[in-house]
Amino acid sequence: MILSTIQWILLMTFIDGLLALIGIFSFFISKKILDKILLYLVSFATGALLGGALFHLIPESFNKLSILTIGIITAIGFILFFFIEMMLHWHYCKDDKCKEHIKPFTYLLLSGSAIHNFIDGLIISSSFIISIPLGIITSILIIAHEIPHEMGNFGLLVYGGMKKSKAIVYNFIIQLTAILGGIAGYYSLEISNKAVYILPFAAGGFLYITIFDLIPEIFEEKNKIKTIINIIFIILGLLLLLSAKYFAG
Repeated sequence: MILSTIQWILLMTFIDGLLALIGIFSFFISKKILDKILLYLVSFATGALLGGALFHLIPESFNKLSILTIGIITAIGFILFFFIEMMLHWHYCKDDKCKEHIKPFTYLLLSGSAIHNFIDGLIISSSFIISIPLGIITSILIIAHEIPHEMGNFGLLVYGGMKKSKAIVYNFIIQLTAILGGIAGYYSLEISNKAVYILPFAAGGFLYITIFDLIPEIFEEKNKIKTIINIIFIILGLLLLLSAKYFAG
């Protein structure tokens, strides 16, 4: 059976969405072990988010936008995420009572991921419109670089106070925004062409989450050896996203 362009787009964006279910594997890990590795997952995700912003989103913007425009839009994304926290009275909390509630960065992470996944859908759609082979290759590359993101996102949501089942469901719903991006890109080439403006905005959001929410969490660790391990995991996250950029050409 030969698939049409829109069918290929829907198939690949749906497969991309299924990556969010990677958290299901956590049910085969004891809570004790999961608790021990959660902060390392947070560190890995920190590197992955930084890598996604610095090695993928911002560099991709250079194809059509000036350095000044990219800087302005990135700053807008950064400031807007800060503004959201301030207006909703969300704050970085060191009080032990705050650990009983879902931490604010989880909502910011989901918002930023929704934008990121929508853009991925637009990219997949645009590639398939050019040619089916290009669309398949592009989809495989996007899916490959999404794997570390989804591993990290799940760890962050659980670390932020969500139950594992809730984290999986929320992550899956957010990941499916790639399908919306694919459909929007297929039926409106203009939307697809303007998607480049969203890239630095999403990058600014990810940079905010990393700098003001995740890094403070990581460096609350007082054990020097564990701190060094966390730094190593941050570097691993960065290197994995850098390698994904390298192999994507």
